[in-house]
Amino acid sequence: MTLMNVLVDFARTGRIGPLHCGMPLTAAEDLLGPGRPHPAIRMRPDIDGYPYAWNGLELVVTQRVVSGIDIRLRAGSTTKLPHLVLPDSESYPSAVLREDLIAGLDAVDCRHDVNDRLTFGEQSSILTQPANVCAVFFTPRRDDHVPHRERQYLGVIHKHTA
Repeated sequence: MTLMNVLVDFARTGRIGPLHCGMPLTAAEDLLGPGRPHPAIRMRPDIDGYPYAWNGLELVVTQRVVSGIDIRLRAGSTTKLPHLVLPDSESYPSAVLREDLIAGLDAVDCRHDVNDRLTFGEQSSILTQPANVCAVFFTPRRDDHVPHRERQYLGVIHKHTA
């Protein structure tokens, strides 16, 4: 299992292994262990819409139910994902080029279209079908150590329910 396998499978299915939108937070924590709640949740445990984090994996929670799944990456760095998500490694290089993810989606016949709402300036976005997963790509920041500074790298891939 590689990071690219996880990303492509998530984009194609809208799930990360057994993790999916609509599952109770308690079930997600049973699978992943206790998450790191956003500071707003620590202050007000009943507040909605803030993420619980497991390093590069975040689950947005509404009324104690998973309403969003995000994998956040930073070009030129490494990412850590829970063992359930990426069993073969504790950390992975997180420089995923836009064209590499597109090629991975094309290889499994996962349809994707430009997401006009999040494509502007130096960023672009795609939306996969039928899973409705959004991937957002950015040009690297000044302090990101990447080989191709003019190309776009995956910053976040996410699925959110309404």
